Amino acid sequence: MKITDLNSGGGIGANSHFVKIGTFNILVDCGLHPKKIGKQALPNYKLLGADSLDLIIVTHCHLDHLGSLPVVAALHPHAPIITSIPNVSLAPRMLRNSINVMNRQREEHGIMDYPLFLHRDISHVNKQLLSQRYSFGEIYHKDGDKIEIILHPAGHVVGAAAIELVYKQRRIVFSGDILFENQLTISGAKLPKYPIDTLILETTRGAHTRAKGTSRSTEVDRFVNKMNEIIARGGSCLIPVFALGRMQEILKIVYNARNSGALAHCPIVAAGLGMDICNYFDKIRKRSNIIDFDVRILDHMRVKDLEFNLRSGRDLSNKGIYIVSSGMLVQHTPSYKLAAAMLSHKHNGICFVGYCDSDTPGGELLNSKDMDYYYFDALDYRAKIQASIDQFDLSGHADREEIANYAIESSARVVVLNHGEKLARNWFKEYLEEKLPKTKVFDLVPSKEYEI
Repeated sequence: MKITDLNSGGGIGANSHFVKIGTFNILVDCGLHPKKIGKQALPNYKLLGADSLDLIIVTHCHLDHLGSLPVVAALHPHAPIITSIPNVSLAPRMLRNSINVMNRQREEHGIMDYPLFLHRDISHVNKQLLSQRYSFGEIYHKDGDKIEIILHPAGHVVGAAAIELVYKQRRIVFSGDILFENQLTISGAKLPKYPIDTLILETTRGAHTRAKGTSRSTEVDRFVNKMNEIIARGGSCLIPVFALGRMQEILKIVYNARNSGALAHCPIVAAGLGMDICNYFDKIRKRSNIIDFDVRILDHMRVKDLEFNLRSGRDLSNKGIYIVSSGMLVQHTPSYKLAAAMLSHKHNGICFVGYCDSDTPGGELLNSKDMDYYYFDALDYRAKIQASIDQFDLSGHADREEIANYAIESSARVVVLNHGEKLARNWFKEYLEEKLPKTKVFDLVPSKEYEI
């Protein structure tokens, strides 16, 4: 097998791997880098050269894994796009929203590369999409050669899959993004068992471990207590969320806490793409037992739409819990504008419930302990930091120890590290080399081909 990491920047970005196995040319994931703009955000598809892709496989529908699918699909229009059943409906919706965002950025910032693809390109993607059930292998043929592909539930988010490739007795597994613990909306990962020949492993949380004595359950309790505290002091609670997965999970946490009496009653406001994704989740629930999300909980909680007459520094007149996109307070999003309105009022609070890149506004606020003010660049507004700022470990990614233990149990001949920053990968490399002295551990140099 030959493998090339097409994410030219390394780390967590435009996740994409080009794999050659026998006669097959396979692309696993095709993301966009969230911190780059224009064509710089794409994987390095030039490295595909003259090779024609036989198969494109998508692990899940977050844009760092999905966002450039129309671009590469247009270059390889005859390649089936293999993914899980939920992703067949979720992927086009996420991509359509991406076009809207790119069009806005073109207008606001003059980024002439945008949009990178058009709605007609998504229509072509729809024709190439091929769904597979979890845990059932499908065999693909080429020139007398064959390969089996099996998708396994990966937790993380609805539709997420680990990819198992079986070729001439070799078992090659791409973990994708994984979470072993059950969430309120989906069950945890059920990954293939050992022996595995080659394991391509995510390392997102490798730079830190969960605080001793804490668990997902205790973090939920702490989160509910913080919301109560903010409401009791007469403030509003801003919860920035990712549209796919995190918004629906937080809505269920709030719903359950309200029903049990653990959370005080107050207005609930929700906005952004995540609200439409709620409807997709409900449809998936009705067709399968993959997901536990009933859109009727929005009516039960009387969830309100966000009023967009927001002004920087002017506190919200309607106090309540605001569950809105985006999870990292990316500029021009509802959560960014709400934070600018709320931050300078001490009765308010911002609750982050997942990963925040340190270079995003959300990450900067989380690291603002030595700062008195925060500058909202896109709004040209400087806010005094008065509201409480907290983070809760409700990530959709498994703890590093859980992922490392899976790698150890897999007895893999080779482990390839991906989807993590340098510190995260370094921890995994050192830990696995100590625990698996006979295993080769690779941290791929981007754009370099490796034969494994």
